[in-house]
Amino acid sequence: MRDTSTQATPRTPALIATTIGKRFGDTYVLRGIDLTVAPGEIVALLGPSGCGKTTLLRIAAGLLSASSGRMEIAGRTVADGAVHTLPPEARGIGMVFQDYALWPHLSVLDNVAFPLRMRGDKRAVRNERARAALARVGLDHLADRSPGTLSGGQQQRVALARAIVAEPPLVLFDEPLSNLDRELRESLALEMSTLLRELGLSAIYVTHDQAEAFTVADRVAIMIGGEIAQIAAPEAIFADPASVDVAQFLNIGALIDGEIAERQFRGSSAALSVETPLTNGYNGRAKLLIPRTAVRAAQDGTLRARVRRSQFQGDRYLLHLDLGAGAHSLVCPSDVPATQGTEVALALQAERLRVFTTTH
Repeated sequence: MRDTSTQATPRTPALIATTIGKRFGDTYVLRGIDLTVAPGEIVALLGPSGCGKTTLLRIAAGLLSASSGRMEIAGRTVADGAVHTLPPEARGIGMVFQDYALWPHLSVLDNVAFPLRMRGDKRAVRNERARAALARVGLDHLADRSPGTLSGGQQQRVALARAIVAEPPLVLFDEPLSNLDRELRESLALEMSTLLRELGLSAIYVTHDQAEAFTVADRVAIMIGGEIAQIAAPEAIFADPASVDVAQFLNIGALIDGEIAERQFRGSSAALSVETPLTNGYNGRAKLLIPRTAVRAAQDGTLRARVRRSQFQGDRYLLHLDLGAGAHSLVCPSDVPATQGTEVALALQAERLRVFTTTH
């Protein structure tokens, strides 16, 4: 068997996936995935159920083989088509599961030390390294406790300490906060983001929660239909979605059907006419994206909308608006409430509008 290992350096990518494909029978789950994770980078895989994000994570973990393509972790080939697949225990990665997977009959220290025990390290060595890992996540004072006596956030930190105790080149997160209520999930996502950067970890973070992905990751890969539809920093994706599918999945704003003629977009069902940012001379069917950040209530606004609901949010109101029959609703911030059923005028920030050409 040929030697598939290479010498990793501090600049070696934590992961390189090249045209990774996966199919079950005639069903393709992944279609030619290309992904690189830089040292110290956190990449979130975000998408709807069935998009392939968990399948890609399982291939990286060695829990599932690829049907085609090649994958390297820290310069070492771990998958090469369906021919060569390195088993999970030989990949040297860490993993954090959504249910933490802590053993209730073991102490916190023994839970963290378990990967070193499986590796054959002596007790004194693994206890020392486990305590050091717990100290890195701020839980060394709870080493002798049972996992069942800890809060959800503390259990998550124990799971992270166990994932990093062997100093892996890559840590995989499988929806680690999905079992928590929204308020706790939001606070732990921010805490997780801070901790991962303090530890300098390279990570792939799978989630279906947009806010969680945008909080934790340096880059977000939007997966739709077994492909990466777009990968970029969270701000870049929100400001410039690559497709209608990405804009719809992220619910960035209203998508209006219409037509472009001589750089002027006219809505089919909404009374809307704006100059488009397209400069390629295109004429024909199109969709106009009006992001929530591009609209504001203004008496001199040129766009008219009907108020469906006014929602108080403490420091402001959110107006839920109807832009016309067949048009998507739009949410607009406002300093004052508006009565349901009344019409309001809206001003648009032209530089934030996006146009997608369509064939139907």
